[in-house]
Amino acid sequence: MFDYQSLFDLSGRRALVVGAGSGIGQASAEALAAHGARVFCADVNLFAAQETASAIQEAGFQAQALHMDITDPQSIVRGLDQTGPVDVLVSTPSINVRKPLLDYTSEEFDRVVNLNLKGTFQVTQAVARGMAEQGRGSIIVFSSIRSQVVEPGQGVYAATKAGALQMVRTLASELAPRGVRANLIGPGVVETPLTAQIKQHPAWYEAYARRNALGRWAKPHEIAGAVVYLASDASSYVTGTILFVDGGWLAIDGRFDPPLPKS
Repeated sequence: MFDYQSLFDLSGRRALVVGAGSGIGQASAEALAAHGARVFCADVNLFAAQETASAIQEAGFQAQALHMDITDPQSIVRGLDQTGPVDVLVSTPSINVRKPLLDYTSEEFDRVVNLNLKGTFQVTQAVARGMAEQGRGSIIVFSSIRSQVVEPGQGVYAATKAGALQMVRTLASELAPRGVRANLIGPGVVETPLTAQIKQHPAWYEAYARRNALGRWAKPHEIAGAVVYLASDASSYVTGTILFVDGGWLAIDGRFDPPLPKS
């Protein structure tokens, strides 16, 4: 019988988690380490990355902190000099400026696109080159439900998340012959620093909770299972796709119970 117990075993693998200082990135780093990977916790905030790495080490797993700003190509190069070749990349950083498109400034547009799309491209390209050379690797990029559905004030953010989706799909098609897989995760509403402003408005927070089938927000650790799956051999035949972890947001597209005939 096939050794199914080994499917999620990441022992001996090196994982770079960008954005590991908080939120989903932090949970991803912890989960990968718990499954045996040696994790490089990268963040633009080195102190936050060090805190994550220290917590992982205290739990008895392998981790190392490093500074990385994915909007700066030289920062990426310096970070990869420290990690060496990696088997797994998890890229989480994103920002959002919530305002109508007609009110957006060029500076705000550039700031969101430079991190969410260009930064993702830069770190993914740099890591993918090494993976292609070694003939293996799993790239995991965070997109969003906003790659599919939008609302007022989310235009530029949604565009970057849809752009990341198509970019990673293309990467998957180009690198599959070289043994590299590339996928995305599309979270719904997750309690992270990025969404902290929403939690400060109870009506807004509750409206988003009611918007999905489970009727609540996710915690970062609830996204980490998808990361481990896509990083591991359990997903060895999965590439070029997006795994939505959204509590059923896209499935119901808003809460409404129509008067259907009763069986």
